[in-house]
Formats: sequence, C-alpha cells, structure tokens
Amino acid sequence: MFQSTSGGNGSGVGAGVGDGAFHNGFLHGGVSDGAQLTRSRPRRGSRRRLHDQGPASEPRVSQQQEQHETERPPRPCTDFDVAYFNSYAHLGIHEEMIKVVLDVGCGTGILSIFCAQAGAKRVYAVDASNIAVQANEVIKANNLSGTVIVLHGRVEDVEIDEKVDVIVSEWMGYMLLYESMLGSVITARDRWLKPGGLILPSYATLYMAPVSYPERYSESVDFWRNVYGIDMSAMMPLAKQCAFEEPSVEMISGENVLTWPHVVKHVDCSTLTIDELETVSTRFTFKSMMRAPFHGFAFWFDVEFGGPSINTSKSNNAQPALVAAQDDTGTGTDNRKKRANPSEGLVLSTAPEAPPTHWQQTLIYFYDPIEVEQDQVIEGSVTLTQSKENARFMNVHLEYSSGGRSFVKESVMR
Repeated sequence: MFQSTSGGNGSGVGAGVGDGAFHNGFLHGGVSDGAQLTRSRPRRGSRRRLHDQGPASEPRVSQQQEQHETERPPRPCTDFDVAYFNSYAHLGIHEEMIKVVLDVGCGTGILSIFCAQAGAKRVYAVDASNIAVQANEVIKANNLSGTVIVLHGRVEDVEIDEKVDVIVSEWMGYMLLYESMLGSVITARDRWLKPGGLILPSYATLYMAPVSYPERYSESVDFWRNVYGIDMSAMMPLAKQCAFEEPSVEMISGENVLTWPHVVKHVDCSTLTIDELETVSTRFTFKSMMRAPFHGFAFWFDVEFGGPSINTSKSNNAQPALVAAQDDTGTGTDNRKKRANPSEGLVLSTAPEAPPTHWQQTLIYFYDPIEVEQDQVIEGSVTLTQSKENARFMNVHLEYSSGGRSFVKESVMR
C-alpha cells in the first residue's frame, strides 16, 4: 500500500449545493439575497373529486358563522405578494423545481440531500457499497424518501427509467485519478444524462511540480546515521526503500515548491471517454526558482463547478477531453480551454497553498536528492497508467534529467 498521513481515502464533500444551485446551468454557493421560499410537493392522490368523498359530514359551524366568513373582505395584495407572484413568472424558478439529479457514489447521501433541499424534483442516489443501506436511513430520517431514491448497486448495473438533468459526484481520488470513480461518472453520463445536461464538478486539472523537503528526508533517512551514538547507517538503503518506494500522501506548503506548476492534464467531464483514462502522459520542463536539494515531485489537483468550456484554439480541430499542456516554460499554462464565465464558477483546490483537504498532496520522492541551482532546468516526462492488476491502482513512470544527469523512477499507487 502507498503511504498516507491522512485517515484513508474516505469520501469527502468537495462543495455544497445550495438554493439556486442549478439556475442558468451554473453552481452558485449559498442562498440568494432574497427570502428563501419553501416549496413542497403535494402528496399524490391528496386531491379527490367531491363526489368521491362519500356522504357529507355534519357542519361544524353555524350558518351564521359561514355567512360571516363568506362576507369577509379579501386581504389586500401587498408588495410582497406581487414580488412572490412575479418570481414564479420567471421560467428558471420552475426549472429548478423540476430537475432530476443523479448522485454517483452517494456515500452517506449528503450530496443527495443538498440537491433535494435545492429544489430537485427527484434525486437518484447510487452506491455499490453497503453504505447505501445507511444512506437510505438518513434519507428517511430527513423526510426525503419521496424525493431521494437510493439504489444499491453499481451504475453499470442499476436501472433508472428516466433521463437526468444533473449528475453530481465526489469522484476524485488521491492524485486525482487514483481509485477515482470517474469511469462510473462517465458511464452514468452516457446512460442517463440529457443532452446539454450538467455534471458537477464539471472540470478537473492535475498539476505537478518539483519540491524540496529536507525535513522529511532527514527524519526518514538521516536518522539512521546516528541512533543514540550507534552508527546504523547500514540501515539507510532499507530506510530509503521503505520511505520513498511508493507515492506518499501528505501535506506540504508552497515554500516546498521549487518552480511554477505544470499542467499534467485537463479533464472535461462532459466529453471524456473511459478509454482516455487508461493512460495519461505529458512532457514537462521546469526552471528552478532557487538553489536547493530537489527531493521529488508533488502532484495536486483542482476541480471546477461551472458551465461548458470555450475552445480558444486557433485550429478548428476538436480538442480531446484530456489535453496535455504544450508549455515548455514550466508555468503549466494552457490557454486552449477556458471557461465561458470564469466569475460564475466555483473551484475546489488541493494545491499546497490552498486550505487543507483530506486529499492533501501526493509526493513521489527520489532515493537520493539532486542539488539544483537557481534557474537550473529540470525536464522529462510522466506517464500515469491504470494497473492491469486492478484498474483502481495506478502505475507512475517518471523520467527526468537535470544538470546533465538522467533518472527513471517507477512506482505504484495501490
């Protein structure tokens, strides 16, 4: 197993979905500035024709009281009433109340509940693990059984008898793609998402950068040079293997990063295919911003909640869903894919300088550090491949060179 300083790769909630979340096709955070309107669906069959109700019961009020009630003047229409009625004249309000949502890998059902609270007409909550049983109890406890339908099984196996408007899922794994459920989201999209439907999160970007982390190296390896006055340096090769053979999930800070990050891959969830997940590869060129020991590479990701992207390439050829960065300056900038409305989207970042998340960052350490000077070039390639042993495992192949020396690092996340 690869190393992790977190409590495991449990599902976390990347972003909440509040009122107005589906308006205009973008995710908006929180409740709007206006008053929140509580809308509930009437029970099916609660309205019956008068002649179906059987004999009339005895009146509970006198005829005098009934006449008094009949003659009571209607309450005057206030400005609040006018605003309320006008709000329902906007088609978007009605669209919010008729959305059908699919939650892929629902876990405890929290995202499904958020969607129901935001006004979804119906929510299908799918999970293959036994947590679906508890999720169903959570749904019942919150009186949402009439809106949220829990389906216990894989998205490849369960059946849904209608198309959905929105797919939500917390599918991201460590290093974005390790143990991720993105393949299941793609399957759900191809089976049930309406044309023009929304997937949340909509985009993801995987980054990498060289890092320097002397403290981590020292505590893992240099410790063995002198243990209570005893020379145990013979243990150092084994210590390096145990500490650095496999990727490590841990927290670093922006101060550990030697260069600007490089974009490994962009993911557009609306067009990505399952075949594209089998192998992800890119070439990189970095330029160190300082003199320091170069201990390895860090990987992290952002996910974005928004609308469709705009293809800004000069070419008319369609770009693949996963686009390798074509930037040799080490800045990792790729301008071929940009959001239609950058100010409208929400971004969840797992970058070293961002607030901590349970994903942390993924570090691939070298057995021995490389001393680099300021402005020294670091170049090479990285290939991420789904393991033949288990598609949720990931093989990492790194080739890198700096200062006239070349290296290869193979590791497996499992």
